[in-house]
Amino acid sequence: MRNRDPVGFDTWLEQAKGSLLASFASGLQRDGDSIRAAFEEIWSTGPVEGQINKLKLIKRRMYGRAKQDLLRQMVLAQ
Repeated sequence: MRNRDPVGFDTWLEQAKGSLLASFASGLQRDGDSIRAAFEEIWSTGPVEGQINKLKLIKRRMYGRAKQDLLRQMVLAQ
């Protein structure tokens, strides 16, 4: 993963099929095209995912009290 090597991923996937990770490996194999694209593309959605995670955390903490204006204040305060 760190070297962004799709061939290494395929090798690991074959090795994982015969281990305790077989179920996990089969799930990754089903999403193989998207995983290989993640190795090859230079862009990432990591920063966006982080912002969404932060917003969901704030909403969970405010459960039952979150009106739009209060939620906006909480997001801007952090």
